Parts: sequence; C-alpha cells; structure tokens
Amino acid sequence: MADRRILALEGPRAEQVDFLNALVSNDVRRVAPERAVYAALLSPQGKYLADFLIFEDAEGNLRLDADAAQIGDLLKRLTMYRLRRPLKLRVVEDQGVAAFWGEGVKPGLPDPRDPALGTRLYGALPELEAALAQVRPGDHDAHRLALGVPASGRDLIPGDGYILEAGFERLKGVDFRKGCYVGQEIVARMKHKTELRKGLARVRVEGEAPEGAEIRNAEGKPAGILRSHRGGIGLADLRFDRAEGLLTTPEGAIIQLEGP
Repeated sequence: MADRRILALEGPRAEQVDFLNALVSNDVRRVAPERAVYAALLSPQGKYLADFLIFEDAEGNLRLDADAAQIGDLLKRLTMYRLRRPLKLRVVEDQGVAAFWGEGVKPGLPDPRDPALGTRLYGALPELEAALAQVRPGDHDAHRLALGVPASGRDLIPGDGYILEAGFERLKGVDFRKGCYVGQEIVARMKHKTELRKGLARVRVEGEAPEGAEIRNAEGKPAGILRSHRGGIGLADLRFDRAEGLLTTPEGAIIQLEGP
C-alpha cells in the first residue's frame, strides 16, 4: 500500500507502551503479537490529528501503520511529547504494508476496525511483493468505502472534527475506560453528555462531484461536505438535521444517505 508508512518506536517496551498510552485514544496495552489496535492522536481540544494501527514487530517493539502524507507531522508531534523518555522514533524506510481480504487464508494481523477488512501484513518490501503476487489484485479503496471506513487525510481531516463524529466507536478506535490521554475529556463529554449532530455517513453518489464538494438540501441550506467516493459509493460529512430529502452538490450530483 503506497499510501502507508511505518513509524517505529525503539527502547524499553514498558516505556513504549506508557508513552503511547498517555497520548492516544485506545488502550495500547492490548497490542500483542496476534493483535493490532486502532487509535488516534488528538489535539488538547479533542480534535482529530492523525490515526493509525499499532502493532508490534518480531522483537516486541511497537510500530505505527500510518498515512504516508501524515507520517512527517506524526513523527514531529510524538517527538515533541517524548521529552526525556529513553525512546527513539523513526520512519522505517525498507518496510511496508499489504492488505488482504475476501475468501481463503489471509496472511498478517486481523484489521481491528472491521473483520471484513481482512488482514494487514507488515514486512520488507520484497516479501510483500511476493505475497501479493500469490493473490488476485483488489481495489482496497472501494472495499473500505463499501464498509464505511474513513481514510486518513481524505475523510479524516487533521484539525477538523472529532473522532466520535468519524465513527471511531464503531471502528473500535477509542477506549472509554483506559484513563487519561490527550483530548480525552472532550471525547468523554461527547460520549456521555452530547447527542452527535454531525458526522461521517455512507452515501450513494449519482453523478460526478469532486471530493470536498458542498452538499445542500432541497431548501438550499448547506448540509455537509462530500468526502472520498468512487463507483457511486462514498462518505460525506453531514449535518444530520439537514440531511433529509433531496441532497445535491453544485455540480448536480445527487447524494443519498445510506447509513453510518
């Protein structure tokens, strides 16, 4: 997957876990050789900054499977939080990620967000190429859209929105019992005291419209933003109180609400 990069933590395993667990939305202590964990890094105001899958390598060190476009900023932010901890952080240049789904035996770790996403295999690039050569190619972007799984930087925009609006509870990307982390108070307040009025939803798109197109309802009021989509299936960031009836974009595309 050319749009993914791996960020490595190096140092005592306990320090790695404590460091990340104090920062991210999920419980890093659950990471195991057979289990990855999905999580996000938030701003102190609770806004989404980056999301990633956390797994461990053969030596037991933690690794972050993150969006390639976000990896530089993510490394910078984590380094800022590291302070005096005996840890090193670096981007792994010679390893990558491959995704497998569908019928048959699938190599790698189960994707923690949704069983239908299949598995993710981590390793040296030649090894991944050899594994991919044994299976029929698939369209991962279309597959995750059909499942309503948002993509970093396309549906999840740094500094814009909250993870509960983006479906992180459904995607098992947040733990409400793990204790404090950056932005935790805002997430907990939204969970227990607020009814979500906007958020990402699966939509059907009839016609052509670019990512970022404004969506309006039949009264002409702004109802949301069209995010990533292809083949008539996509995600939109909608205001739920206005996302009823006929929804259109300025280009004339018709948007039909499908579900969460």
